[in-house]
Formats: sequence, structure tokens, C-alpha cells
Amino acid sequence: MSKYKVTLIPGDGTGPELAEAARRCVDALGIDIEWEAMDAGECVIEKHKTPLPDHVLESIKKNKIAIKGPITTPVGKGFRSVNVELRRRLDLYACLRPCKSYKGVRSRYENIDLVIVRENTEDLYAGIEFENGTKDVADVISLVEKLSKKKIRPGSAISIKPISVEGTKRIVKFAFDYALKNKRRKVTAVHKANIMKYTDGLFLEVARDVAKSYEGKIEFEDRIVDNMCMQLVQKPEDYDVLVLPNLYGDIISDLAAGLIGGLGVAPGANIGDGVAIFEPTHGSAPKYKGMNKVNPTAVILSAVLMLKYMGEEKCAKRLEDAVAAVIAEGKSVTYDMKKDRNDKTAVGTSQMADAIIERIKRGK
Repeated sequence: MSKYKVTLIPGDGTGPELAEAARRCVDALGIDIEWEAMDAGECVIEKHKTPLPDHVLESIKKNKIAIKGPITTPVGKGFRSVNVELRRRLDLYACLRPCKSYKGVRSRYENIDLVIVRENTEDLYAGIEFENGTKDVADVISLVEKLSKKKIRPGSAISIKPISVEGTKRIVKFAFDYALKNKRRKVTAVHKANIMKYTDGLFLEVARDVAKSYEGKIEFEDRIVDNMCMQLVQKPEDYDVLVLPNLYGDIISDLAAGLIGGLGVAPGANIGDGVAIFEPTHGSAPKYKGMNKVNPTAVILSAVLMLKYMGEEKCAKRLEDAVAAVIAEGKSVTYDMKKDRNDKTAVGTSQMADAIIERIKRGK
């Protein structure tokens, strides 16, 4: 029996080739892993009448760990995001998105080392929406107008923004515990409590309360989200671990990824109590499907996060060091990592994985 059994979800678009690159790199480390491949996304809808079949969820519940390639979500139509549904069904309440500079990646900034901790289950992403023109939205508007004594324009759609004490407490605690375990110095709670005094106000109140338990161990502060955006552009070195409600976390994590060179080098993890899924921050780029062109760095760095989660710290470092060495050398990298994106020496997805595997073997 293998030491580990991991659910591997290839995804769709460029997902399968990216997931395969990550799997090969992890296998090169010599860890005893059995991969259980499970398909989800647009590619299974015709067969299963859903982008997320039950057997995929059962596999993740059984194995406790999964790594996935990106999955396409049509904008404004069709099924809700498979990513969001996985987080909801498995209660993966913490979205972890480290944003770290690597030598050789084109960026206006250097030495960025930020960790975004995003609440994953509440806020405006909870999926509680009411469509314009329906009886349900009319009922909601009528009730809200009665309770708030404020008029809502006819023709409005409504989204509900729930933020709870329990949901906030566990995400802020996750951020502080992560900071302690990883020897970070500070946690910053990000909010808009000056305007949304009851929802974001609750988030800030609970964050301050949780922070008291970590006094003398981890520094704590808070920032209003719009100011936080400016601060990260002006002086990112002042910040360390950021903890945010769902929507702000999604936006700020992309901003932070921009500081380190883009989503192509931004890994991610969605973690709950005893279950975790690791995936890149970027989308599936379906226009590049099957072209062996897309940068595999983000999904391979997501595998680094997975190995750390599994307690395989030495293997995680070997893999990250190999990725960093290949990027720094700048020879066997994809087109987007070249100084000139039309550079003919750029390699494909699988060839970059080959170079990383060669570095792993060389580093033994």
C-alpha cells in the first residue's frame, strides 16, 4: 500500500497538461504516492449531467488530499464555478495564496513575500443571489425596504453578504496559526468596516478579538481594503500575512500575484478541517488547450504547498528549489517567462517540467 493516496483532477482547457507536469515533478522526488485520477468540469457534463460528479467528491473525502488543474467557468451563464462548489461542499474555508518573488520572473518589484489568507465560504461568494425580474427578488426587495426603510431601485438584482462570527473566527485563527508555524511576523486584517459596519464591522471585531490570543507572538493590525490596494503597490515590504473576507481576498490575491510577475507563478490551496485541495490561482486558458504552451509554474508550486501540508518539508524544498533554479537560469522556460514573449528559444509546458525534473535529479 502506498504511503499517500492523492486525488488528481486534471481539469479542462490547459488543465490536463499542467496537472500532468506537476504529477511528473512530484513523482521525480521519489515519494510513495498513488494518484487517483478524477475528471471534473466541462468535459464530463455530457456524460454525468453535472461538471462535478459525486464520485469526485467521494474520492477527495476518502483521500483527504487533492491537486487539480484549472477548470473553466463560463462568465455570466451556465453552471456555478466548480471551484466554488468544491469549497462549499467540502467546507474548505481557508484559501491560501502565497505570493513570492523568484529571480528571473519579470516584475517591477523584487523580494515580495506575501501570504493571502482568504475566507472561502461566506461573503458575496456565498451564492445567495436573486435574479432581476423574478418574484423572489421582488419579495426580497419588499422585505429589505420594510426593514431598512431604504428604497431599492426597480429592476435590481440582489446578492446577500453573510459574514458570521464562527466563519471569521476560524479564518483569522488559521491566519495566525499559519504565521506562527511558518515564522511570519505579522497578520493584517483587511476590511471595509468604515462603510459596511455590520458585516465587515463584525469581521474586524472578531479579528481583533482573536488577535488577543496571539499577543507577544504575532503582530496584528488592520487596513481598509481600498487603502490596502494602494499600500501593496507603494510599499509591499511592510506587509506579511493578510487575512480577508472572500471577495476582497479574491481581488487582493490577484493584485499580489501582479507584484510577483502574474498568475503564472501564483500557487494556491483550499484547506478545511482534515481535507485540502491544491490548485493554481489562474484559469484554464482554453484557447491554448493542447498546445503545450502554458507556464506550469503555478500548479507545480501548488504541489509544493501540497507536500508541505503532507509534512514532506524536505521534498517540498527540493521541488521549490528546482523550480527556482530553472526560472533563474531562464533557458528552459515558457514564452511568458522570456524577456521577449516571441523568443524562439521558449520551451513548452512539458519541456519546462523536464528541466525541473532534471534539476531535482541533479540536486539529490
